Amino acid sequence: MPATPMTLRIFNSLTRQVEPFTPIEPGHVRMYVCGMTVYDLCHVGHARSMVAFDVVQRWLKASGYRVTYVRNITDIDDKIIKRAVENGETIGELTRRMIAEMYRDADALGIERPTHDPRATDYVPQMLDIVRRLEEKGLAYRAGNGDVNYAVRKFEGYGKLSGKSLDDLNAGERVAVADGKHDPLDFVLWKAAKENEPTEAKWASDFGTGRPGWHIECSAMCGALLGETFDIHGGGGDLQFPHHENEIAQSEGANGAPLARVWMHNGFINIDNEKMSKSLGNFFTIREVLDKFDAETVRFFVLRAHYRSPLNYSDVHLNDARGALKRLYTALQEADAVLARHGRSAVAVPFGALDAGDEHVRLFTEEMNNDFATSAASAVLFTLASEIFTAAKAEALETLALRATQLRALGAVLGLLQQDPAQYLQAGTGLDEASILARIEARAAAKKAKNFAEADRIRAELLAAGVAIKDTPQGTTWAKA
Repeated sequence: MPATPMTLRIFNSLTRQVEPFTPIEPGHVRMYVCGMTVYDLCHVGHARSMVAFDVVQRWLKASGYRVTYVRNITDIDDKIIKRAVENGETIGELTRRMIAEMYRDADALGIERPTHDPRATDYVPQMLDIVRRLEEKGLAYRAGNGDVNYAVRKFEGYGKLSGKSLDDLNAGERVAVADGKHDPLDFVLWKAAKENEPTEAKWASDFGTGRPGWHIECSAMCGALLGETFDIHGGGGDLQFPHHENEIAQSEGANGAPLARVWMHNGFINIDNEKMSKSLGNFFTIREVLDKFDAETVRFFVLRAHYRSPLNYSDVHLNDARGALKRLYTALQEADAVLARHGRSAVAVPFGALDAGDEHVRLFTEEMNNDFATSAASAVLFTLASEIFTAAKAEALETLALRATQLRALGAVLGLLQQDPAQYLQAGTGLDEASILARIEARAAAKKAKNFAEADRIRAELLAAGVAIKDTPQGTTWAKA
């Protein structure tokens, strides 16, 4: 059974308040998160969503729950068709290549694979079944152009997730009723095939040859893999309307049952205080960011803000995250060195093996149970690091071993601090290790000969090459500056 089944509280976008969380099935959480449309490389907005919900599922598992986590892949839509045609490749070739690139980025960021990563093209029969049921209930109609549309005004409660009323939406709608729609707010469930579209973008159906609309894809995949009603539905804040609103209308209209009990949405990414947008030219792919910063720094940068808050991306903030992460790794490196000198080591244990009554573990747990407050929970890691430095100086071995074990275990819940400290701290310097060690030995010889000017020159030379050295009782250590 879960260790803390009644204490987790989550902000529910549907009710707009923080609520106690209890899964429908005791001990088992079913979660669906909208994934990527695979026509291009993932951007930093995708990174934020992937990291945020990766930590959600990690914490649920650390709390003792069994988690069925579904993150879909949209492998058919207008953008994909357009890009494949532009590239002169098939849709399948494009999407297979982009899925591989997506997982290359996700793996680098330490994103655990979901339980299921369904592709939309494998669930077209389920989509068509939903469309048929909606038509039978009078919620869908066939348009004169061959499309099948959803009749928004016939679904009671449309707008309950986004807080938008139909009157407000209609007042703000400037698009004339076209393509056989009964109302400007209606959206397409099934798109009639166009002559100039590739054959692989066309499916035969009772509604004519065509392909699914974007919104119907998620309704089919989450229903097939998690059931009519499941625990958590997540995604980026930009999906709340209209995508998630339309999912609710489709699924609940067809099934007559709630789609998800809790809706979660992560905040937007800003670039130097402006919302990231291709049109503004302030758009960064994950690959571009990883060319400048290591993946764990990027992950830590994301987690230092609450998942619902706006996140401001800049080199300054990433450098700050790198410096903070280095402090945590330096604490672990120092603990390992002192313990090794006494023939001891910190034991690696999972979160569940920690003493839940320990002050640090208790505080970390409280913060994570408070709507996954990773920003506050990470502060506990720095408290542990400070205690490690104090214990190392005093050679208080029991305290040192305990705090190092806790730091690694709590870090693991966030997907952090699992690398060898020396390897992390030394990665990315401009010199190879042999050259660095040779210079450190030369500096030691200069100091022994009381040639302090030469020792200082070597230190400065190393620093200019991106290597910072530190003299400790255990000897001279080095790390990337």
